Amino acid sequence: MLPARKAVGLGLLNRILSTSKSRLSQHVAPASSFTAVNEPILDYAPGSSERKAVEESLKRRWGTQEDIPCVIGGKEIFTGNTETEVAPFDHQHVLCKVHYADKMVIETAIKTALEARDEWDRRPLQERVAILVKAADLACGKYRAELAASCMMGQAKTVLQAEIDIVCELADFYRFHGQYALDWLENSQPISTSESTNTIQCRGLEGFVAAIAPFNFTAIGGNLAGTPAMMGNAVVWKPSPNSVYSSYVVFNILREAGVPDGVINFVPADGPVFGDTVTSSPDLACVAFTGSTGTFKRLWQQVGDNLNIYKTFPKITGECGGKNFHLVHPTADLESAVVGTLRSAYEFGGQKCSACSRVYVPQSMWPTFKEGLIEKQKQIKLGSPLDFTSFVSAVINEPAFNKVKSYVDYAKGSPNVTILAGGTCDDRVGYYVEPTLVEVSDPADRMMREEIFGPVVAAYVYPDEKYEDIVKFIDSTSHYSLTGALFAGDSKVIEDTCSTLRDTAGNFYVNDKSTGSVVGQQPFGGARNSGTNDKPGSSLYPLRFVSPLTVKTTHAPLRGWRYAHMNE
Repeated sequence: MLPARKAVGLGLLNRILSTSKSRLSQHVAPASSFTAVNEPILDYAPGSSERKAVEESLKRRWGTQEDIPCVIGGKEIFTGNTETEVAPFDHQHVLCKVHYADKMVIETAIKTALEARDEWDRRPLQERVAILVKAADLACGKYRAELAASCMMGQAKTVLQAEIDIVCELADFYRFHGQYALDWLENSQPISTSESTNTIQCRGLEGFVAAIAPFNFTAIGGNLAGTPAMMGNAVVWKPSPNSVYSSYVVFNILREAGVPDGVINFVPADGPVFGDTVTSSPDLACVAFTGSTGTFKRLWQQVGDNLNIYKTFPKITGECGGKNFHLVHPTADLESAVVGTLRSAYEFGGQKCSACSRVYVPQSMWPTFKEGLIEKQKQIKLGSPLDFTSFVSAVINEPAFNKVKSYVDYAKGSPNVTILAGGTCDDRVGYYVEPTLVEVSDPADRMMREEIFGPVVAAYVYPDEKYEDIVKFIDSTSHYSLTGALFAGDSKVIEDTCSTLRDTAGNFYVNDKSTGSVVGQQPFGGARNSGTNDKPGSSLYPLRFVSPLTVKTTHAPLRGWRYAHMNE
C-alpha cells in the first residue's frame, strides 16, 4: 500500500533527502512522493501588493540596460560578439546587450556539461527534485515581480500573461515533473523473487542535452533546461534571442536554488551556429526543442546526416507550430464561442502556439457571431503592456511584424478575403498589429491553412446542413495537429465530432477556447508537423530524458552448466 500523499513543500523534500543515505538509496528504497498543486494565478488588481511590487520592478528595470554574458561552468563569458534585445512595444528602448557564443564557446559549454554530468547524475533523484522545487518556490516568492516584469518588457506580455507564463507555468513544470519523476521511481520497480532482487535505476542520458527555447513562453525554456537536469542530465541551453532578457532571470534562479555550475550552461548564440555545433558533437544525447517547424526539420535532418558519429542514438523532442481551429456547431453557446475566439486569437498577439487562427461558423449563427466579435474587438485596447489597461501589445520583432503584415496585405488584395475588423499595422514606435478578423469564401484559402502567428483570425461560414462535411474537411486541411476546439450543446454531436477529429489536435477542447493548457491538467503537445507530442506537464515527459538501468542481483549463484533436458 502506497503512503499517503502530501502537498509539495520544501520541508517534506528535506525529509525525503534525509532518507537518502547513499547514492543507491533512490533505486532500492525510494522515499514517498508528494502531490504537486498548481500555483495560484494572481490578478494584479489596482491596489494589490503584487501590482505594487511589479510596478516597482518595472520602473527599476526600465532604467537599467543589462549586459548578459554566456555562463559556462559558473564562469561569465563576455564574448564581445553582441546583439541587443529591445522592447517590442518600444523598439528604440534597448533592454540588454547579449554576448553571443561562437562555435568554440559552444564546444566549451559541451565539454563543461560532460564534465559535470557524472557527479550530478549520481546524486539521488530526490535531491535533484528538491533543487528544482526550490527554484519553483523562488519564482513564486522572492523573484515573482522580477520575473513578471522581465517578461512584460522583453516579450510585450500583459501582466496577467506574464504571470501565467514565467511564474505559474514555470513553477508548475518543476513541481509536477518532480512529483511524476518520484512517482515513476517508486511505482515502476520490477518484480523481485526469492532468487533475485531486481531494480530499475533512474539514470540520465549519456552525453549532453541541447535545449533550444522559443521566444513566446519563457517557462518553456526553463522547462527544456530544468526538467532534463532534474532527471540527471547536463544541459547546454540556448535561449531565444527575443527572450534572453527574461530567460537570464530564470537561469540565475536555478543557480540560486542549487543547480551546480556546469549542469545547466547558458549559451545565447546564433541559431544555425548553435544547431550546427551541437548536432556535430559525438556526445549529443538529446535535442529538446520548441520553435518553428522549419527549424525543427533542419535539426532532425542534421541528426540523421550525422548518425554515424554519435556515441548513442540522440533523442529528439520538439514542439512546433499549429493552425489551430474553433469549430462552432448550430447548438453551441454562441456567447461562449465568441468570447473564447477573441481570447484565443488575440491574447499575446496571437503568438501562443495554441492560438486560434481559423474558425468555422454555421450560416444561421454567423450574423450574431460576427456582430458580437466585432463589437468586443472595438473594446480591446492595443498598447504598451506597461499600461495595465491594455489587452494586447506588440508582436515580438520586425520579422514577425513583416510576416503578419504580409498576410494582412494579402487579405486586403484577395477577392476571396474580406477584412471585417482591424487590418492596421504600425511599426513606428513598436511592432503593433491591430487584432484582425477576416472572412474567407474558400475554406482552402491560405488564410485557413498557413500559420500566421499573429493577431489575425480567419472565419469560414458553412451551411448548417453541411456540418459533417466541414468536419471532414478540417481533418484534411492542415499539416499541423496542435490544438482545436468544438463549441456544441448536443452530446451526440460532440462524441461524433471528437471521434472524426481525433488526429487533428494533440489538445482538443470542448466548449472552451484552444489556448490555456495547465500543467498537470491539460498536458500539452501535438503531432503531424506540430511536433513529437511528448506532453510536457504530464508523467510522460520526464521519462524522455532518462536512460533507465535495470539491475539484477542474484541470491542463487549458478553451480552447473547443464540443463535438465540434457539428462539421459
